[in-house]
Amino acid sequence: MEIQLDQIDKKIISILSANSKLGNKEIASEIGLSVTPTFERIKRLERHGVIKNYVAILDKKKIDKGLHVLCQVSLKAHNLDLLLGFEDEIVHLHEVSSCYHIAGNYDYLLSIEVKDMDEYQEFLKQKLASIPNIANVQSSFVMSTLKS
Repeated sequence: MEIQLDQIDKKIISILSANSKLGNKEIASEIGLSVTPTFERIKRLERHGVIKNYVAILDKKKIDKGLHVLCQVSLKAHNLDLLLGFEDEIVHLHEVSSCYHIAGNYDYLLSIEVKDMDEYQEFLKQKLASIPNIANVQSSFVMSTLKS
């Protein structure tokens, strides 16, 4: 069942995207509704999977994850077993914060967060290189984040 979003729903989504710790009273005040209908709208958005989760955005440097690497990976072969094998290995690596199966010159884009270049080099040698079927890896290092 598809959910129809009106302007108030979109405003709630925008508010919660900026600060998911706001309470129903603060959100209600911003959107011009009372607390009860605001609460009901948020619950409806959660039930329909529009709002999937509430997360904390961390200062990566303070948790020793100061180096952010975007790593493009191409595979040697593309049969289903090899694709699933690669994906199963990648999702278990704690350094990989996101993995996208992409179209283009590469097959996957990995977002990797590590302490520094030494830790990334160890990750490449000890973990990524041990995964079968990888043909090529291209790493780009994030210098600054403008929007995430």
